[in-house]
Amino acid sequence: MTKKKENKEEKITRTVARTEDKTVQITFTIPAQIIAQNEEHILKELGQNLEIPGFRKGKAPIAKVKENVKPEKIIEEILTHVVLPALRDALSEEKIKPIIYPKFELLSAKEGEDWQVRVTTCEMPEVELGNYKEEIRKELKTTEIWTPDKKEKEDKKPSQEEKEQKVIEALLKNVKMEIPTLLIEEEANQRLSQLLERIEKLGLSLEKYLESTGKTAESLREEYENQTKQSLALELILNKIALDENLEVDEKELDEVLKMSASLNSQDGQENSQEQREAIKNILLRRKALEFLTSLL
Repeated sequence: MTKKKENKEEKITRTVARTEDKTVQITFTIPAQIIAQNEEHILKELGQNLEIPGFRKGKAPIAKVKENVKPEKIIEEILTHVVLPALRDALSEEKIKPIIYPKFELLSAKEGEDWQVRVTTCEMPEVELGNYKEEIRKELKTTEIWTPDKKEKEDKKPSQEEKEQKVIEALLKNVKMEIPTLLIEEEANQRLSQLLERIEKLGLSLEKYLESTGKTAESLREEYENQTKQSLALELILNKIALDENLEVDEKELDEVLKMSASLNSQDGQENSQEQREAIKNILLRRKALEFLTSLL
């Protein structure tokens, strides 16, 4: 009696690599069998609305549909149908908490062979505050800043803005963290896009702007990436301090700020989304953290 041959179900496999800066790379290997099954299903769906000469709408054979659909479209649909569910499983099972939308790279996609797809994202970096209060005090002792026990004739009392600037400098100098490169690049790209929009509104081209400022595209990007790195670092540090010190923003305070913001932007009567409320709340928390730090001086 001969044994019946069992058909093993092909499964998507993955490898996960983490780096010190909290970047996460997940590489998926998708069996050719799964690709073929999904491609057939996708082509059937696309074929329903495709008009091909010689065939009634939606009645063309799959081979003809494939000839009339761009390969990029098929790949995009396969990634959506196959990789996204696999990614959701990976994030859950590997306990990965991404803070930005993942970047997808198709490493190999040859006909009849397994596909390889790499997904890159990043998690929230760890902020090591250390004894930050003492470090701030040490930093400020070396500067000409007023304290009650000093004679008024020695130093002029600094403004709140000057005190805040000194605190920020001390935090950025002494608090340790490693910000994911991917996060810096994404944020810098957004800021550069906003700059380009402003330049276009002024009726200038990027080339004219660079010429007038004496910068190159490379130096402009480097400048924005450095600025982004510092601002992200400060945000993360102040968020951590607000959390550690149990600082809070009450709903009344939040509503007042949102109302003022809506009035300034001529948006009376429009409801704020939960995302907007959360963003403003985080800004207020960081402001409270900064005020808390300057109160220590």
